[in-house]
Amino acid sequence: MRREAGIRVCGRLVHLTPRASSRTNSSTPTREVATELSHIENAEDALARLRLELDDLRAARKRGAFADDAHRRSLERELHDGPQQQLVALAVNVQLARALVEQDPAGATGVLDDMARDAQQALESTTHLALRIHPPLLDAGGPGVALRAAALANGMRAEINVAVGGLPSPAAGAVYFCWLDVLESARDAQPATVDVASDDSELTFDLDGPATAALPDDVLTRMRDRVETLGGRLTVGSGQDGRTSVGGWIPLSR
Repeated sequence: MRREAGIRVCGRLVHLTPRASSRTNSSTPTREVATELSHIENAEDALARLRLELDDLRAARKRGAFADDAHRRSLERELHDGPQQQLVALAVNVQLARALVEQDPAGATGVLDDMARDAQQALESTTHLALRIHPPLLDAGGPGVALRAAALANGMRAEINVAVGGLPSPAAGAVYFCWLDVLESARDAQPATVDVASDDSELTFDLDGPATAALPDDVLTRMRDRVETLGGRLTVGSGQDGRTSVGGWIPLSR
């Protein structure tokens, strides 16, 4: 039995001599080899890109896990230094007011004023912390309401353009917390802009304003990891008037 000459590439036999049906065209084997090798190169390139994307995703998730741990520790410190201390002071003043109410009514009134101040500060601190954990308005009112509330809570004048319907919670949360990073990094109350839009396949957003120019590298990394963990991409570029802008997209069907 005659054996056909050829080479094996990835387990496949690539013929180097013409078959019976192709003896009339001596260039056919060469074209077959070129076609096979082209297919193999394309497949290898695609596989290499997928491996890089997988490595990037794994790295982003690892950084995300460390960021989540650091975020929890930060919240714990803020709870201890903020609302907890304010509530301790409130409890002390309750005891003091009780002791003064009969002996020194005027003094008791002053203590009650301090108690009202401590209670208000504790309320504001817990509200701020709640916005950093998960904003209730994101579920109750939607992204537009939550983004506006975050700007007001941070004393920032903002232009907010939201053209989306119902969004998956992870995607809406990613945009919200990227916006919150921008607001908390702002050094003044100059206006900022956020544009959010979506279709059936993806969510896009753009954050622009003076605050984005001052974003530290660790904040940008946190924002990028938050978006890329969901299969999206974050971009940093030059916005209007030479200002830095941050944008990105997140797939809605994976």
